[in-house]
Amino acid sequence: MTDRSANPQATLAHPRVVAVITALRDAGAQHAADNIVVFTSSAPTAAAAAEKLGCPLGAIANSLVFNAQGQPLLVMTSGAHRVDTHQVADLLGVPALDRADADFVREHTGQAIGGVAPVGHPHPIGTVVDTDLLAYDTIWAAAGHPHTMFPTTFDELLRLTDGTPAEVGP
Repeated sequence: MTDRSANPQATLAHPRVVAVITALRDAGAQHAADNIVVFTSSAPTAAAAAEKLGCPLGAIANSLVFNAQGQPLLVMTSGAHRVDTHQVADLLGVPALDRADADFVREHTGQAIGGVAPVGHPHPIGTVVDTDLLAYDTIWAAAGHPHTMFPTTFDELLRLTDGTPAEVGP
């Protein structure tokens, strides 16, 4: 059962959500832009989001921002597992990945932790997309606000983010 907002229009008019909708439409992802789900409360974990959407935990595409030597890196990972930062750092050829703090996330995405979308950022961000998401016909990503998510596919997510597919966790 979905936890839909009584007034989704107010949330959909939020500037960060508008930026995501615009980015989705500009990229030809009209279905995703037209099917943003608005919840009455945030879904602070992938498990909470999956419960609200009635989908498998692994179909949630968590947006995790890391600091890679001062540069932002967005890792879109399946909600079913955690990112192995050593594995991803090795993949990228950087010494380490540090979890970004809220200020770093907002500076580079324009969005708050809990609502970081894969698109709609002030500038493009390097992105790695978890290949575990391939197991799902529909995956769900945040839409720029902690109360919003949109449906997409693995291939569309790769295209939207110009992402690199990779195994990111155990």
